[in-house]
Amino acid sequence: MAPPAPSAGARLLLLRRLLSTATEAVAEAAAPTAAAAAPAAAAAKAGEKGGSRPLYRRLSALGGAVEGSVSRVLNKWVREGGTPRVDDLVKHVKELRKYKRHAHALELMDWMVNARGMHMSHTNHAIRLDLIYKVRGLEAAENYFASLPDPAKNHRTYGALLNCYCSAKMEEKAIDIYRKMDELGICSSRLPINNLMSLYMKLGRHGKVDSLFKEMKVKNVKPDNLTCCILMTSYASSNKIDAIEELLKEMVEKDVALGWSAYSTLASIYANAGLVEKAESALKKLEGLVGVDDGKQPFDFLMSLYASVGNLSEVNRVWDVIKAKFSKVTNTSYLGMLQALYKLNDIDRMKQIYVDWESNYENYDVRLTNMMIRGHLKLGMTDEAESLWEKAKEKGAEFDSKTCELFLDHYMGKGDMNLALNWVENMVKLPKKAGKLDLDKIHKFQKYFEEHKDADGAERFCNCLRMQGCIDGKAYESLLRTYLAADSSWLDWWCSSLCCYCKKQQGAMRFLQVQRETTTDYYWSKNPTTERFPFPCLVVSVPSD
Repeated sequence: MAPPAPSAGARLLLLRRLLSTATEAVAEAAAPTAAAAAPAAAAAKAGEKGGSRPLYRRLSALGGAVEGSVSRVLNKWVREGGTPRVDDLVKHVKELRKYKRHAHALELMDWMVNARGMHMSHTNHAIRLDLIYKVRGLEAAENYFASLPDPAKNHRTYGALLNCYCSAKMEEKAIDIYRKMDELGICSSRLPINNLMSLYMKLGRHGKVDSLFKEMKVKNVKPDNLTCCILMTSYASSNKIDAIEELLKEMVEKDVALGWSAYSTLASIYANAGLVEKAESALKKLEGLVGVDDGKQPFDFLMSLYASVGNLSEVNRVWDVIKAKFSKVTNTSYLGMLQALYKLNDIDRMKQIYVDWESNYENYDVRLTNMMIRGHLKLGMTDEAESLWEKAKEKGAEFDSKTCELFLDHYMGKGDMNLALNWVENMVKLPKKAGKLDLDKIHKFQKYFEEHKDADGAERFCNCLRMQGCIDGKAYESLLRTYLAADSSWLDWWCSSLCCYCKKQQGAMRFLQVQRETTTDYYWSKNPTTERFPFPCLVVSVPSD
């Protein structure tokens, strides 16, 4: 049986990437020719000491660094003699966006405006608006759009705002903006309609997708590669393979230039439908359409899709093409190869690729180590996975939430809750919200500690919940039940300690009797925790007689 093909979610991810870069494509279509731009490019290169690439290397090396890191790198680069130019910096912004480094890309644009006073073109305003939405949310994006001068509110910035609403699945606001664009006469391009089609596809309203395609025909708007991808994905949700093939014929008849992403989408659909030969035929067309400016991304898709149809030899062939074609293989491509081999259960080949990456990487990427850990754990090779992580730690590697989740899920699946708890404790050391336990895992831990009368483990687990900010009364109830199960004499100590703690000088105090069988008749007071009481006091106060 072939490994699972990329899901509908993976196809949606590709569509989102296409939509997010569509505004730039429109701008580039109107850009000067390469010949006309050559003198300016040469001047830019001459004016920037050390060239533009060294700066991007510094930015790419930041990884997941916090806010402010980009500004510090830029300021240091300027002090060293770097000459910031709008065109060069915008190229870096686009590169950072491509690799989902949205916060860093936005900080770079903010620095351009706030620190250097650089002028933003209408296209750059649109890019900045999109980044603000991704980093700071919809309200911030709306405020930014409202602050733009009227001349900057054109089809690009309106289109970027429409894309925000569509991404947020806010149908009413998206329709309002679309109508406003229509009123202003800036809705004649494909991009707004493509955005709405994508919105309705995500909402599962595929009839609306068809209606918009018909509207496109009525308005005499020629579809494009993205239109085709959206329609194919919409039809695939209803398993309409015939409709997809008819659509492709229509696109050919209308001379629509289909790019590699259309055939990537098609191959994924065929693979999911079990049509292996058709999928491989689409992949051959995909590879034939890859241009010199497309970079490594098409080849990353090729590896993944060939793995989905179980074709190891083609996965290895595409990897060899990447190694031969590009002077430097990125972490992303190494990760793509590991993911492809993971689908094929080829752990030995994964080890070879990982060793190759270890000897060549410029910036450590924990995702690759996580992928290797995942591959070993999938095959029950627990010791090898642990050893792999220990070696990575010796080289200065730090775990992330995914590392914790991999080991946590593995040990919980084996019923080894104590080792699983070690990884919960690792998880709480990460920045807040980096990783959280779901309710199902919490209940499994609590049940285990109660049944095994493990008071120490229950205390450690409660402390983890407290550090994650997700502790509640039920967690303390479970802790108390574990204490009582472990040692019933603990209740006498607890009551006497509680009496001292409360220090009631007047009035009688009666404590609710807590039985092993039930804890439903008491509540947790809101007294602050103290050194003596690591959890709130269990007490019911009754007026004196």
